Amino acid sequence: MQLKLENGWRALIAACFFTLGACASSSGPEEPFRVHGNKVTFEIAPVLLASDQVYPGESTVKMGGIPNLVGEPGIPGYGEPGIADVATHAETQGLRYSVRHPDLRIIMTVAEGYYRIVARKSAGVTSLEDLKGKRIATIPNTSSAYFLHNMLKSVGLSEADVEIVRILPLSDMPKALVNGDVDAVTIWEPEIENAAHAIGDDAVEFDGRHIYRELFNLNTTAGNLADPQKRARIKQFVKSIVEATELIHEDPSLAWPLVHEATGYDLDLIKRSWKHHGYPATMVSDLLDVLEAEEKWLARIDDRPARSREELSILIDDSIIREVLEER
Repeated sequence: MQLKLENGWRALIAACFFTLGACASSSGPEEPFRVHGNKVTFEIAPVLLASDQVYPGESTVKMGGIPNLVGEPGIPGYGEPGIADVATHAETQGLRYSVRHPDLRIIMTVAEGYYRIVARKSAGVTSLEDLKGKRIATIPNTSSAYFLHNMLKSVGLSEADVEIVRILPLSDMPKALVNGDVDAVTIWEPEIENAAHAIGDDAVEFDGRHIYRELFNLNTTAGNLADPQKRARIKQFVKSIVEATELIHEDPSLAWPLVHEATGYDLDLIKRSWKHHGYPATMVSDLLDVLEAEEKWLARIDDRPARSREELSILIDDSIIREVLEER
């Protein structure tokens, strides 16, 4: 009788283990955490390092950005297909896409881009005021165009006082400056560094970090944040970015090989351009101020009403970065 009971328990235990194994097998391994961002910018460096060396699970960083997060077509030449759990982008694009996707959320600032204008002295430019009537290369409706707007405004000029020239690929901007096709260039690194290097002693630079700096943010959706499992994974990746940023502050050369691999730019250029970036790994305190001012500029361009400060505040969710920093 005892033998039969023991055999019965063994059979029951075996059945339980079989059932649990089948359940585990059917669920399959957890998919990689999916990140999309502009991999040819240096601002993404902490994300690359976090994915490569810090994040405890499997993760992927692919070319793209907010379009991969909200299901819109990617920017031609700057995107890979796929759905993102989080995506990096400058605050300018966060504002633009959130008009159609109000559930977009900014959850941390990964990097700051310190922009500048490089002009040719031989074109008669020695001060910002001298840009009046000049041809300036940039990309409209981007953070660099907003930087130009603010720089011109600081000396009483506007976009109507200059000729804005859209040049793609970005690598053609330094060539255009050398050839005299444009008189000045403003764009994110490293092509602005290439432009300055290309014209050598003929270059005059106007640094504007005291007027505007790009805020390169990590974005997700309200739906992702409301999902307990997705939120936990997002929090872990945010924590990994914070830890990767600390490593970069201690030794930036840890990130340079990853940036080189992602961008194709040589290490010397990466080193020269590195000082034009900051890596705060937090939610910068003036983000809402920047969004409010920039929203007015974009609304005029897009011919739509500007959203209020209260409406824009909904786009910012600092709950995860606060949790991560408080737990450290």
